[in-house]
Amino acid sequence: MNPRHILLVEDNPQDERLTLRSLAKAHLANAVQVVRDGQQALDFLFREGEFAGRPGTDQPAVVLLDLGLPKVSGLEVLERLRSDARTRLIPIVILTSSDEEQDRLQSYRMGANSFVRKPVDFAAFADAVARLGLYWMALNEPPEAN
Repeated sequence: MNPRHILLVEDNPQDERLTLRSLAKAHLANAVQVVRDGQQALDFLFREGEFAGRPGTDQPAVVLLDLGLPKVSGLEVLERLRSDARTRLIPIVILTSSDEEQDRLQSYRMGANSFVRKPVDFAAFADAVARLGLYWMALNEPPEAN
């Protein structure tokens, strides 16, 4: 897999399709790996469970993480990623429909790099995702891999 890829952690099939379509329309050629719950996200990033044989040592350039996930919540995923040296520096963008101030504050306290509320409007959502993709994949300069 291309080392500059995106991990999308999204359980809503409609939001997944819209996110993937928006990234493609922004002409981002980077691969997007999709997992649909918090446990899958942890397994992917730590190469466990169904991803135990995932080749390479590359990690995503950015994780787009929903908060309301089955099995393991987005905040629990964030906490686990920030507490482990292997994943501590991976940029994590909370991409959620939550409009709870507490979710935003807790996300930042736990080390999220960004918090983006999913706009309800289709065009606004597509624009927000395209801008996120362009920033994290084209403009952001990540730290050197460990």
